Amino acid sequence: MKHILLSAFFAVAACPSVFSQTPWPSWRGPNGNGTAGEGSFATSWSEEKNIAWKIALPGRGASTPIVLGENVYLTLGKEGINTLMCVSQQGVTLWEKSFGNERPGKNAKASGSNSSPVTDGKNVYVYFKSGDFACVSPAGETIWSLNIQEKYGPDSLWWDLGTSPVLTDNSVVIAVMQTGPSFLVSLDKSTGNELWKADRWLDVNQEANQAYTTPTLAKLKQGDALVTVGADHVTAHAVSDGKLLWKLGGFNPENNGFFRSISSPLVIGGLAICPYARGNTVTALRTEVDLPDEKRIAWANKFGSDVPTPTLINGRLILLGDKGMVYCLKPDSGETIWSQQLPKSNRQYSSSPIVAGGNVYCVREDGMTFVLADGAEPKIVSENRLSGNMVATPVFANGSIYLRSFEALYCIR
Repeated sequence: MKHILLSAFFAVAACPSVFSQTPWPSWRGPNGNGTAGEGSFATSWSEEKNIAWKIALPGRGASTPIVLGENVYLTLGKEGINTLMCVSQQGVTLWEKSFGNERPGKNAKASGSNSSPVTDGKNVYVYFKSGDFACVSPAGETIWSLNIQEKYGPDSLWWDLGTSPVLTDNSVVIAVMQTGPSFLVSLDKSTGNELWKADRWLDVNQEANQAYTTPTLAKLKQGDALVTVGADHVTAHAVSDGKLLWKLGGFNPENNGFFRSISSPLVIGGLAICPYARGNTVTALRTEVDLPDEKRIAWANKFGSDVPTPTLINGRLILLGDKGMVYCLKPDSGETIWSQQLPKSNRQYSSSPIVAGGNVYCVREDGMTFVLADGAEPKIVSENRLSGNMVATPVFANGSIYLRSFEALYCIR
């Protein structure tokens, strides 16, 4: 299929100061960058080995689960209804909560539940393709709810909603980037009331307007900012009031009409690492304010990732390409330290890589997970197969690994 749109691997960029007490508050983990906290985790498993439990899911979803306390939260469509499901650490479903009618996914890799939940350690925030958006207590009580599309306008994406909510200290932010009105909107975490709305309509060529990325938080001298990739541009908006701090274009010099963007940016210190061009480029931008455009770019490479979002290991950048090429780069220069082609398959990688226990975990769509050990040269530690189709990013919390397929949720210990 020429135009792909995909799921929960677009997820939430977290701010460590917000989530430091939560085992796995968002798709991006407790550090907000695709790395796990302290602890050791399994490096080998199968359907018969190191599976603490496996539960069949009652509906389809592509979102990455989160962990709050000892419970796992994930979204799915059950019998045509948007649903948030809470599962105990023992694999028991504690409760389910409904939020409007499901809009099923168009793409074979997606669903009506692509956006990953996020938590601030107090409540859980969920967002669905239908536009339904809600704040829910850990016990399943709805604190507030609204429909983003009913309030701000219909969805005009060619494919399936992929962006996830972003939490700041006092707000939750949604990015809408599509053909037509595109914007960021910040809502009060406690009430759902609008704090600000910032225009992001850049009016580029055809599908290039369509973005499925999630903004990433960056700490600047002027305060926290939201760095967002999409529509042939990277922008930075102030968290406090939505003010545009800077923007940079030029990511589509040939004006390709189909450069929709999926992979989200990764912020490393004063750099934002931004994959683009359907996996053919990755560019590092300086995030500070008041730089001329010609000084914004620190480096650029003509390779990258289309869907998976980069992560870090030992202060170095890890990119996973959609066909299993892994690059380890120096963040300050983009120089390649090592590269490793994972065993080839006709299946791709929609899940983003996660670093845990000094290893890089890469999950392929057919349920195969490759574990790579970092070093002067990369080493494949293990190849671990489970059944089902996997596009969600793996979760590492409380000594367990949680892998979500369309069909089941696994707990690996």
